Amino acid sequence: MYNAKQIPPVLLKSAEINRKNGENDFVLLPLFFAEEALEPYIGRKTVEFHYGKHLAGYIDNTNKLKKGSDFDRMKIEEIMLASDGKLFNNAAQVFNHYFQFEALKPAGQGASTPSGELKNRLEKAFGTLEGFQTKFSEAAVGLFGSGYVWLIAGKNGELEIVQTKNAENPMMEGKKPILNLDVWEHAYYLDVQNLRAKYVENFWHIVDWEKINERLARCTPFKPF
Repeated sequence: MYNAKQIPPVLLKSAEINRKNGENDFVLLPLFFAEEALEPYIGRKTVEFHYGKHLAGYIDNTNKLKKGSDFDRMKIEEIMLASDGKLFNNAAQVFNHYFQFEALKPAGQGASTPSGELKNRLEKAFGTLEGFQTKFSEAAVGLFGSGYVWLIAGKNGELEIVQTKNAENPMMEGKKPILNLDVWEHAYYLDVQNLRAKYVENFWHIVDWEKINERLARCTPFKPF
């Protein structure tokens, strides 16, 4: 059973994404980088629509649906794990989108591959870094319809790759997310049309591995919730 006190701080900016205005409504955070910073791998127009319109829309819908309910004072993570239906779909999409955007870095900045404990754990789980990337990419390209692919710490603490449909999140099953990739078509259509494989290939150029390492550290030692 979900327990708000046991939700892991997997999202580094958890306190910020739960920022509210004077009317107790969640507000859209300023983007973590310039809209054009991910080019040429993700274009400015895609970021403008994906973050500034899709994510903003999920936040607006969450605010409307939680108003006056038992969920009104909860955090996004708490709403996601305790609700269902339309409220769940929108709150989960708020979390899922922030989770991906937080882990992206401007093109050409930072490490291009995992290092340290993250590298060691990936090699233990998948044999090589290339093996991990190949399996993650295959899961992303092969997911039928809309959803996400995740790198997670499972209940035994080992790293795994999982697919989820629509707005579903691995935290619903007590697993701790480390990295995710949105494969809803709105995440890439303006850049590469229906070429999801190209979008996945581009993704590896802009992953912020330092952030992923920090998330892994927050899941170690692993304690189920």
